[in-house]
Amino acid sequence: MKRSLFAILAVLILGAMALSACGGKQQVANSEGTKTTVEVPAAYKGKTNPMANDSAAAEKGKGIYTTNCASCHGDSGKGDGPAGASLDPHPGNLDVAQANGDDYLFWRISEGGMTAPFNSSMPAWKAILSEDEIWQVVAYIDTFK
Repeated sequence: MKRSLFAILAVLILGAMALSACGGKQQVANSEGTKTTVEVPAAYKGKTNPMANDSAAAEKGKGIYTTNCASCHGDSGKGDGPAGASLDPHPGNLDVAQANGDDYLFWRISEGGMTAPFNSSMPAWKAILSEDEIWQVVAYIDTFK
């Protein structure tokens, strides 16, 4: 009995260690186009969109996205906007960013990408948009799926 309890406990501990080793790190392309692993900072890690699956919030996010993001990221988030064509690196495909989770999107929109490892032209939006507006944009980006 003690032996099987020990085996179950050992499996649970090893499983928890394996899962914790995977959490929070995201694969992204850096300015040279090569993939690098970044970790969502603690201030953003684990945030969830309070406006997820809210069509009214997504509609507001669409207006914000159209005004502020579409010129670089394109109407459908493929990174093919007219202003983005002249940027180096080109704006990211939001399908890839979306796959990294809402906390990643909220972080990247808030902080922009002008620092390593991104080294992009994307500005930080946290001084321009409210948290609610950023979440609305995330809700709209989630409709690209």
